[in-house]
Amino acid sequence: MKPIDTRFPPTPAESASSFAEAPATPFRSLPIVLIAGPTAVGKTALSLDLAATLGTEIINADSMQVYRLMDIGTAKPSPEERARVRHHLIDVADPDEPYDAALFVRQARPVIDALHAQGKVPLVVGGTGLYMKALTRGLCPGPSGDPEMRRKILEELDRQGLSILYEELRRVDPACAAKIHPNDRQRIVRALEVFRSTGVPLSQWQDAHGFRQALYPTVKIALCRERRDLYARIDQRVLQMMDRGLLNEVRSLLERGYPCTLKSMQSLGYRHMCLYLAGTVSLDEAVRLMQRDTRHYAKRQITWFKGDAEFRWFHAEDVPKIVTWVREALERVRSRFTL
Repeated sequence: MKPIDTRFPPTPAESASSFAEAPATPFRSLPIVLIAGPTAVGKTALSLDLAATLGTEIINADSMQVYRLMDIGTAKPSPEERARVRHHLIDVADPDEPYDAALFVRQARPVIDALHAQGKVPLVVGGTGLYMKALTRGLCPGPSGDPEMRRKILEELDRQGLSILYEELRRVDPACAAKIHPNDRQRIVRALEVFRSTGVPLSQWQDAHGFRQALYPTVKIALCRERRDLYARIDQRVLQMMDRGLLNEVRSLLERGYPCTLKSMQSLGYRHMCLYLAGTVSLDEAVRLMQRDTRHYAKRQITWFKGDAEFRWFHAEDVPKIVTWVREALERVRSRFTL
């Protein structure tokens, strides 16, 4: 398929400054295309085809694919796929390094600027909705950190365990807790730190911010499948990960000194293999739990993206329809900013 012309001439202001240096720059004239959807829906295949059609590159927006040495369990694009289309923000952190939405935005902005300078429309692809929202709508500033309060919470974490803290968060800020996985240590601690320090739930800080700061013109698409089909793909993907050596990948990480208590090692697949290696469950049970928890995660992803009315939903197999819609959407953006 012949690439379409996605070049948009930069404005003088864009040529003179970097968005990474001026994150408050309002609504820029160059767009980005977002491809979202639940795990295993088919984002990688579509993004490769669309990137080739647009003559552009891909920015990863999956919170686990940023980690080095964690390839199988994160379903990273293969070396062949990355050779076909250049990918950014994959393998940019070690498993024991903290990584969050703020760091993602800081790293993604200069990549977007560089692609825009080449006249390319970047594809931001992934299933981490918070990363996409932070990139396109800004981050909720919230209150500054309270080191003493955080220290006390971490002491409680060591004494009582994460489940007790999560139950407290469910009591004091149920809206926030509903968006946080019970194993997400960093976000649970931060949410409790905010509430205990200010008396105001983090969800209220976020509601006040409203994520209303539009930073880029966006073309947003989300992929879907029939629920039974999606769940079957998830179950099959888990089996494929096992066949490809997920268990050995986890063993290798442990041998390198990355313990199962790390946030990255508590993610899907890795924590399940850790349970098996610790003798807590059988291998068959670990695989079953991994399939179940991945299905639950996909359901939460669908709920998140359906909460953003700007996403246009397509069946993952409707590639010609998606390409046509993206072409037309980019033309509308072109017309809007070249009048």
